[in-house]
Amino acid sequence: MKNLVTLFLIFAGIIAYSQTKMPDVSLSDIDGKKVSIKNDFNEKDKIYVFSFWATWCTPCINELDEMNDVKGEWTKNLNIEIIAVATDDSRTQKRIKPLVNGKGWDYKILLDSNQDLKRALSIVNIPYTVVVKNGEIVHIQNGYVPGSEDELYTKLKTL
Repeated sequence: MKNLVTLFLIFAGIIAYSQTKMPDVSLSDIDGKKVSIKNDFNEKDKIYVFSFWATWCTPCINELDEMNDVKGEWTKNLNIEIIAVATDDSRTQKRIKPLVNGKGWDYKILLDSNQDLKRALSIVNIPYTVVVKNGEIVHIQNGYVPGSEDELYTKLKTL
């Protein structure tokens, strides 16, 4: 019984530790350039907001629209970068670029078509927002309702 409890505590510790750091996953950006999550988003004291979304997810699109509206204020007051991580699979991936261009989103768009990053972070549902500072996950927001971007901004100002 002691061995079982010890094994459980070790496993729980590994899970807890793995969810505090961003995983070392490589994705492509919307133009096909390879990007390393660990190496390309590691500027000291910069806040990275990773918003996981898909073209078929209306709340995701609403969240990114709202973030786009307030992005100017956020970047004026904080050292921040917003990254929209599209989780569309091969069937819907062709819709990403036209949607982004039509919306005029000024984010870095990454493609997680195999859902490697989503799986590494144990994300089940989208929209899902992960805030990272100095390689550490400092905040997670699951789901979106109007006004969530204001709550997120309030949290970002405390970092």
